[in-house]
Amino acid sequence: MTSPAPPHRDQSSLNGFIDFSAASPLPDGQRASARQRFYRIANHFEANNASHDGQYSPPRLVRLMYEHALSEQSRDNFLRAFFAAMALSVEGPEIDDCDDCDDCEDLRSPFFAFADYLLDNFFLPLKASSRRTPQPSPAFHSAVERVQAGGVQGFIGTPDRLSALRGACLIRDRHRCVISRSFDLAEVTTRMRIAGGNGARDDDGNPFREDDSLAALEVAHILPRSLMKTDELSPSKQAALAILNMFDDGITHLIEGTDIDRPRNALTLAHSMHLFFGGFQVFFEPVSPVDSHTYRICSFLPGFVQRNQGLPVTRTLYLSHNRTIDPPSPRLLALHRAIAYILHLSAAGEYIDKLLRDMDGHAVLADGSTELDRLVRLGLRGWLDNQGC
Repeated sequence: MTSPAPPHRDQSSLNGFIDFSAASPLPDGQRASARQRFYRIANHFEANNASHDGQYSPPRLVRLMYEHALSEQSRDNFLRAFFAAMALSVEGPEIDDCDDCDDCEDLRSPFFAFADYLLDNFFLPLKASSRRTPQPSPAFHSAVERVQAGGVQGFIGTPDRLSALRGACLIRDRHRCVISRSFDLAEVTTRMRIAGGNGARDDDGNPFREDDSLAALEVAHILPRSLMKTDELSPSKQAALAILNMFDDGITHLIEGTDIDRPRNALTLAHSMHLFFGGFQVFFEPVSPVDSHTYRICSFLPGFVQRNQGLPVTRTLYLSHNRTIDPPSPRLLALHRAIAYILHLSAAGEYIDKLLRDMDGHAVLADGSTELDRLVRLGLRGWLDNQGC
């Protein structure tokens, strides 16, 4: 019987070693061979990995990372990184071509260390830092020019830039939650007081009705702003961005530096939807390749909660007049969706949620160790300070 992998695996040999950066595409034959060898290894460990309540599946996480990469180039980059972590060449048939994959057992330690590296340096910090974006009062005056033209480049992470972002998103999204279509409660209150009950209108010129849905609206980052929260990125955040770039080769240029706070990386959402979206439990599925701004909004929430929240639902995102404010990026929404699927299908999302729930309980395992060590290391690397997504 195959012995289970230990709960805490040494990743020190992977630090500074795994490279997800772009390289030339693999030749077709080499790609097919590498893909076959990858699946042989991943399937071997997935078949021999006993599941435990509250634990995630490391082999499934590794497999899903490859399958949900958003381009052929990204999958090639992942294969290169995977085989480098296994100390194997991406080109050679070091694993015998046999069904039981006996030689795979020699890779048990680096394989599970690779999975933990991905969890600890990407999925855990991304989900643990996905809290609500700070909500300063919207700065409508010149909000479009300031956010689009970069007029606040010198104020990294300040309320000034977040205020401009919130104002721009409210204007673009017509003061409505892009999912529920609820109108902003603060804005309708202001309009009612200025114009009177019968004269107040929404952004499309329609008078408000008694049965209109109202909610306190918030700006939600598609990818959490904690990725780019400081001037100088720590090694941990550099690793996270390298893994992020693996999903869609070149994607990080969309969120570099203060670009993390551009309207293309933000949505206007009601409070409850912000919580679910920031936790990667609600996601956007494109409905057509020719209509890049219409989505089926789905979730991994329990059925009762989905129905209560009116999900799933199809929505066409609002566009600003003359496209003066960037719409939410389809690439960033696709990346958010891929992360949501991996977290759900590997049970890593549930595992991380349990870690966060136990954070104040100091839960200790039978062997005296604690899974909360992961969160301690996370805090030391600067992910849990002043959280915001």
